Amino acid sequence: MTDFLAAEDRALLERHGLGTFDALWAKQLEAVDEPNTAGDGWSSVFRLELEGHGYYLKRQSNYLTRTWHSPFGEPSFAREFRNISRYQKLGVPALQAAFFGERKVDGEVRAILLTRALDGWDDLDSLLQRWSDLSTVQHSAILKACGQLARRLHEVRQLHGCFYPKHIFLRATGDGYQAQLIDLEKTRPLLFGQRDRVKDLEPLLRRAPEWSESQLRELLAVYLDQPLNSSLVDSWVSRLSARRSHKEAR
Repeated sequence: MTDFLAAEDRALLERHGLGTFDALWAKQLEAVDEPNTAGDGWSSVFRLELEGHGYYLKRQSNYLTRTWHSPFGEPSFAREFRNISRYQKLGVPALQAAFFGERKVDGEVRAILLTRALDGWDDLDSLLQRWSDLSTVQHSAILKACGQLARRLHEVRQLHGCFYPKHIFLRATGDGYQAQLIDLEKTRPLLFGQRDRVKDLEPLLRRAPEWSESQLRELLAVYLDQPLNSSLVDSWVSRLSARRSHKEAR
């Protein structure tokens, strides 16, 4: 079975004897949280530091999910790795994989996904918690970055499926913010046009009560590439607000 090992990470991992599936599986590390379990399967995440470079090492055993690609089940990391690769090819800013591999060992299905840590980036959730402490200029730059990210995602016809503040990471630059996505496991093709796009965006807005309607309009103006006062922005505000009200009433 062929494993994926990113060219940019190969030398560093091999210097530490971690360039193979078996070495990464055996590496003793402390989990960053409680493992997820399903039936007799488990999935766990570990932090790995190598010469000042941070990684998240994710290992799972018999933690399977059914997809059109594998109707009888496959490790959920296999789907996430495919989506990471797809986003990279499509030019959607997202987390990067350093290693992926899977094995069958005495009937046990094992998988490893190693991703580069987003050190120096903040998730949108943490920025929202201190939203009132940020300047108007910072607000606009963050909204612009989120709108550009959503526009790029949808223009290449991908639906993230968990477009939540905790899955959007931002980093301040000289003239604004960069944004990228994590947690790509639920990504699928965008099949139903505006309906899918509204479905993808609405959870973000529901989880960002700190945003005023004028700030929502700022984000949508960037997303739609329209003036703030355009009728198209009006229409999207109405659609998203209606879906949000429906969801909150359930």
